[in-house]
Parts: sequence; C-alpha cells; structure tokens
Amino acid sequence: MSLIETEPTPPSKAHSDPSPINISARAVFSVMAERMTGFTSQTAEETLAVEEPLEIQLGYATAEGRAIKSISVTMRTPGYDFELAAGFLMTEGVVRDVNEIERIAYASVSNIDESAESSTDRAVLPYQPWKNIVRVELATGVTVGLANLQRNFYTTSSCGICGKASLLALQSVCPARRENSFSISAETLYALPARLRAAQSVFDRTGGLHGAGLFNAGGELLALREDVGRHNAVDKLLGAEFLADRTPLRDSLLLLSGRASFELLQKALMGGVAMVASVGAPSSLAVRVAKDFDITLVGFLRDHHFNVYHGAEHVSGCKPVIGQGAL
Repeated sequence: MSLIETEPTPPSKAHSDPSPINISARAVFSVMAERMTGFTSQTAEETLAVEEPLEIQLGYATAEGRAIKSISVTMRTPGYDFELAAGFLMTEGVVRDVNEIERIAYASVSNIDESAESSTDRAVLPYQPWKNIVRVELATGVTVGLANLQRNFYTTSSCGICGKASLLALQSVCPARRENSFSISAETLYALPARLRAAQSVFDRTGGLHGAGLFNAGGELLALREDVGRHNAVDKLLGAEFLADRTPLRDSLLLLSGRASFELLQKALMGGVAMVASVGAPSSLAVRVAKDFDITLVGFLRDHHFNVYHGAEHVSGCKPVIGQGAL
C-alpha cells in the first residue's frame, strides 16, 4: 500500500509518540475578537479549530474496469486525513484487512484520473481546495459491498430504524469476538482524562476539539487524535491502528473526551476495542451495544467519579457500600 503526498506514513507495530505532533498547519486559524471581561472589552487574537469538508472517494474494480465513487463527506479538522479515510472504511465494514487497501492519495489536480471521473457519478462536492478530497484505491480482487457504503446504515430511513435492527446489522458485519479479558484499576481510570487532556496540543490552542485516546491497562497513552467531530477523532485513531496492522485492539481502552453514542460504540466494536470510557454520558443504545457485544463501558469519568454500565468485573479497586436496608 502506498500513501501519497505529505500525510505521515503508517507507524510500525510498536506504538510511537501518541501526540499528534505532525498535525496539519491548516488545523488552526487566527481571528480577531472582542474579548469581554465583566463590563470591559479588549480586542485580542483568538485561535480557532479549522472545520473543512473532506470528501472520501473509493476506487475499486468492477466487471467493466476501475470505478470511482464518492462515498462520504464529513466536516473535519485537517490533518491525518488518510487515517480518517481508512478508519471510516474499516468501522463501516467496507474493508477488513489493511492489505485490501492498495493506495491512499489526495485527489489533487496532479493525480486525478479525469477519464474515470467523467464516467462516474457526479462528485458529492464540487472540487475543493487542495487536500480536501482523499481517494482510497482498493486492491484488485477486493469486492465492495455497496450496501455498506451507506453512511450509518441504521439511520438512513427517514423515520429511523429501531435499535433491534441496528444491533442485528452490527452482528452481520463486526469482526469475530473473543472473551473480554481486559481489566483496569479504578485508580488508573481516574488518571486517564487528565492524561488525555494534557496531550491534546491543538485543544490547548483552540479549546474546540474532541479527543480520542487509546490506553493500555497500565494507563499508558498509546495514541491520540483530535478533531472537531468526535466520530472523526475516533476514525483517525482507529484508522492509524488499522493501517499499522494493530487491530483488533483487544488489549486496549478507548477514551472519549465527550459522550459515548451508538455510533462511537459501533466504531469501537469494529476496531475490536475491549473497553470504552467517556467523560460524558452514554446513550441508551450505546449501553445495549456494550452489553450485546461484551464491551466494558464506563461513563461520566470525571471529578473522581464514574459509572460502569457493563463489565464492572473488569474494574478493580472499588468496594461496595453497605447501605441502609442491606441484608
């Protein structure tokens, strides 16, 4: 597989520096604002997180030859775009092995196949500035299930699809599950949000990005990605692990800087993550995913407090309180 242009090359099997130090300079933008303090104002320069569209295109073989299809447009913070594209394809069940991807490149003027472009559906977006379109070329012989190209297949209906149907759909595409053997101490859990926050270099400058971090049972931060979209941060993180051939992540904890939704639990499931912890609340369907697929789920991990919604036996170091009326 070849990665073109200036995205960082996939890391080795060993985890590298988890901080996204190579994040694009396009990730932040300076503006002048009126800063109000009490009843006084002062003109000051503020740094904001950049939000730009990224179109993900898929190149694949058909009976008639190579085809190119625009499969998604997401608003993201520029940087680690190839990992975002790979993570999206993996968590949506389009690819299952890193070897199914032959090449990832920006569809810039220099490498656009104009003949192929003219023979396919019209792009979701008109041509965007340089590096806002990423094309993932699948290896010859890789079949594409077009049904899986529908973004979040469980929300495409105008009236919504029930949770039961969503869970059944996940069962048909998720990787094989094994017994969850990942455990962590409560003391280590309490330390994780601060470690994630300390490593969020772009958040420090903007205050406006979600973070997703991967930790081991000892509380070591293995990898981190940031983005204006919480799902993009997770796709970038899991995409990096997928490209490095480290998935499934059965010995890892995924920490979310916000809430835990069904979509994020789905991504964790597709990445083989054993445990998900969030600083915010989980949704009801996220809890169902955790229970049905045996993912330990922790919510409200902050201020020396957390709730375990599934898999409490995988968290050590807490003693039950004997309350009034207990036998």
